[in-house]
Amino acid sequence: MSMTNPAARIMVLGASGLIGQAVGEALAREDWAITAVARRFTVAQMAAFGAGAVTSLIADLDPGALAGLLAAHRPDVILNCLGSLQDGPRGTVRDVHEVFVARLLGAIEAQGRPVLLIHVSIPGRAEEDATPFSRTKRAAEALIAHSSTPFVVLRPGFVIAPGAYGGSALVRGLAALPFRLPRTVADRLFAATAVEDIARTVSGIARRWSAGERAWSAVWDVVEDRPSTVGAVIEAFRDRFGGTRPVLGLPAWIMGCGALAGDATARLGWSPPIRTTALREMMRGVEGDPRRWIAESGLTPTPLTQALARLPATIQERWFARLFLLKPLMLVGLSIFWIASGLIALVIAFGPAVAVLTAHAFPIGMARAITVLSSVLDITVGLAIAWRRSCRVGLQGGIAVSLFYMASAALITPELWVEPLGALVKTGPAILLMLVALAMLNDR
Repeated sequence: MSMTNPAARIMVLGASGLIGQAVGEALAREDWAITAVARRFTVAQMAAFGAGAVTSLIADLDPGALAGLLAAHRPDVILNCLGSLQDGPRGTVRDVHEVFVARLLGAIEAQGRPVLLIHVSIPGRAEEDATPFSRTKRAAEALIAHSSTPFVVLRPGFVIAPGAYGGSALVRGLAALPFRLPRTVADRLFAATAVEDIARTVSGIARRWSAGERAWSAVWDVVEDRPSTVGAVIEAFRDRFGGTRPVLGLPAWIMGCGALAGDATARLGWSPPIRTTALREMMRGVEGDPRRWIAESGLTPTPLTQALARLPATIQERWFARLFLLKPLMLVGLSIFWIASGLIALVIAFGPAVAVLTAHAFPIGMARAITVLSSVLDITVGLAIAWRRSCRVGLQGGIAVSLFYMASAALITPELWVEPLGALVKTGPAILLMLVALAMLNDR
């Protein structure tokens, strides 16, 4: 839909994320002039935003560099979608939510002209904030409220969007499993938000800003007026995408163990959707009061079923849901496989491994060196797969090493191909599994 007078320039911070991308693309379709800023973009995102895409370590910019970025692109409206669930290798939630917002407010004030800040936060009552995630989100709101910058704080609930990342991907994965959540989790209020409602809200605010409305200091809960529950949302996804009907109960302790495992993998650079913060926030529930948003924006919230009906119920959606929770199991399994095979050959089976080589005319010293080197190589491949930044190289290395082992065995020890347990024959499926892991590695 084309606008009659898209006067305001809108800068979207965090435009590669779930909300930032969906809202940025929706605004671009309305012919707003969009500057999309993110740490990195996928090829598809770069194509979608075109010349408006700006790659920047935005959360790490010092006040001067941030003010310079704003001065270079001269936005009239800034939509801040940056967020982090839990502390990790890239920084703390306080750095992303609180420290960055303080720098952003200073950079906006340094522009010497009116700039509207639209900030994406979380719903709920401040007294219920029990995690660093929610407390720093609320602290950022306080900084904004006490600044001289005109602002609108949007508090969406569980966001339903075409993309799937983090919590939205987790719900899809849970809906594909034949498990019922514990009642303590399933019965929690879980108000949903169609991402189109966020886009419509931002567009309406920008229109009013373009028309000269400058006195903005609003806080709106952008959620459905009849909140769902966690269980109801998962059932709605299951109905929409054809998930397996639940036949087993999922014990609460398994979810707790999964959250602790997620915390551990986060230290390796991964961003798992199941972490202690996510579980505690889900246990708190998601609820808000949309009446002020409805009254002041003139919009009507999209019901959960209608928001889901807009998503295509295609085979690729079902594949994603079924494979999503298998992906971490696959990577963990491959990492353990390589590390264990190296340790076994280096410690438990060192003698037999050396004996196989010496039986084929290798000198004892060379046989020992080859066994040690191959074991260390296997362990290195396993460790590389475990670390997020090196996972792709680790998988590629694992494929190359496997092919080398197969070719070497064919030349040096061909009898191993007919060994009763089929050790070399099983290498082929392992290579296929690593190829599948490579195909599924990207999160966005």
